[in-house]
Amino acid sequence: MLILMRNSLLLFVLFVMSLQIACKPKTDTVKKEENAMDRQVLLTHMADSIIIPAYGNFNTKFDAFYLAANTFATNPTEPNLIVLRTKWAEAYIQWQTVELFDFGPADKQTIRNFYNIYPADTTGIQFNISNPSANLEVPATYSQQGFPALDYLLNGTGNSNATIIAYYTQPIESEKRLAYLMRVCNRMQSLLGLVITDWNGAFRETFINKTGLDISSSTSLMVNGLVLHYERFIRSGKFGIPSGAILNGVASPEKVEAFYKKDLSLSLAKTAHQAYIDCFNGKSVYAGIEGPSLKTYLNALGAKDGVTGQSLSEIINAQFVQCSNKINGLNQNLYQEIVNNNQAVKDVFTEMQAAVRMLKVDMTSAMSITITFTDNDGD
Repeated sequence: MLILMRNSLLLFVLFVMSLQIACKPKTDTVKKEENAMDRQVLLTHMADSIIIPAYGNFNTKFDAFYLAANTFATNPTEPNLIVLRTKWAEAYIQWQTVELFDFGPADKQTIRNFYNIYPADTTGIQFNISNPSANLEVPATYSQQGFPALDYLLNGTGNSNATIIAYYTQPIESEKRLAYLMRVCNRMQSLLGLVITDWNGAFRETFINKTGLDISSSTSLMVNGLVLHYERFIRSGKFGIPSGAILNGVASPEKVEAFYKKDLSLSLAKTAHQAYIDCFNGKSVYAGIEGPSLKTYLNALGAKDGVTGQSLSEIINAQFVQCSNKINGLNQNLYQEIVNNNQAVKDVFTEMQAAVRMLKVDMTSAMSITITFTDNDGD
């Protein structure tokens, strides 16, 4: 009888232990799901591991460019021009990793408009050179400054290094030309400083604590900004408009990014697209590992593709891969690709259009986010 009681007690203890073990993974899973659905966790990771470090990296590249610009303005020689062009290209590429964060401080300063509206308005640039008091703070001057204007000033004012150096050393106009070059650089530096100061200051706290889903919440502003960026500034700006895939259907290769340094255009597009993918997946800028993100948030919500029933985040990432494959198949000189093989560029637009629908409709619907911007090209 005693042996029977001992055996029964042992079985009871083993049964209780098995229940605890069985339940533990479920508890861990619940906690993981709760963390994934915690928008403050998502926003904190976005701010501290992605946005602020990305601006830090860009600031480093821009500082190197700015130093080279000052050197060239003081001593416009061919070696200094070559260095300046290199630093400009490096900064322009790095800009693609922060341009997508056009909400909060960037939106407040409208930094994208002053940094990267192309094609450059060369007539306006020449007017501003002749008129040092021209107002560069109005919308009409967006395409007369920023990286596209620098592209023209460093690569498009002559057909050789010698003629470009002559442009900046002629006795009558050279001082005004160099002054405008530095005026553009100074304005870019000032705007960047304001954006970075805000992110490193009070705005970060505001951003991570506005955890609602209303149109003024951080999640809504961020998602709207990111969707807009992919649709209008990657899909349309880099591929759709130059190829003629949208609007009038007529190819406009002169509207490519970095028109005067044509072999840079595809690198800019590739960097922008990869930066977007990394952001969607929460890839830390410094650590290089994924964290809380739009992907994990969609997974926690159990978001599914309406047609296949597959995970929506997986479907979106698969479409990103399709887009990247098409981009990687293009010639480095996007201008020449549009002239000689335009259908390949249009194919990139088509793949990106599919991604836009997933981001703009499926993702925002699953997240209960209202799209607050409008586009008039049929989406």
